[in-house]
Amino acid sequence: MTDCAYCGCEVEAHDPVYVSEGEPEATATPYCNYGCLAAHVEADGLAVGTTCSVDL
Repeated sequence: MTDCAYCGCEVEAHDPVYVSEGEPEATATPYCNYGCLAAHVEADGLAVGTTCSVDL
């Protein structure tokens, strides 16, 4: 059983998403679904100041 990094629910009971940074062999962080991943990003402000500069 693997618990969601955001809500703590069992990820296998949902449509899980796994996120890793760096090398492919790195341990992936499990989330129940994209909703939990998005909530984690929003709650921790992980997207603040990280967008690319695009000239339109």
